[in-house]
Amino acid sequence: MTKDMTERHGMFASIIFLLIFFFGLTLFASWVVRANLGPDSVVSTATFRTKCAMCHGRDGSGSQIGKSMNVPDLRSPVVQKLSDAQLAQIISDGKGGMPSFKNSVSEDQIHGLVTYIRSLHHPVLFLRGREGTL
Repeated sequence: MTKDMTERHGMFASIIFLLIFFFGLTLFASWVVRANLGPDSVVSTATFRTKCAMCHGRDGSGSQIGKSMNVPDLRSPVVQKLSDAQLAQIISDGKGGMPSFKNSVSEDQIHGLVTYIRSLHHPVLFLRGREGTL
């Protein structure tokens, strides 16, 4: 191989490496944005785990206790199609066997829980027949 061809191959390899690097960096940045690992998300996750997960499970699908009480799968289309105001009202006032939380969590925490519930939506899981009802 001549020196010119070696230089071209080296330059081509460098360009490919840079393209792959920037593509990977872009994917990582979009993942971080979607993950929303800010302080509000951490607080909402902690609130969900302490107030909701006992019945709704850590992933929103329902714990053993919750399933025995027929709590809805928070990831289901039935729950996810509710408006933010409807979800906030249910959290605040309770519904069916679910207690009211208006005296134990702040309005900001309720809105954080609504955002957290929205983040639980995973459409693939509903192909397995886990739709909940409210």
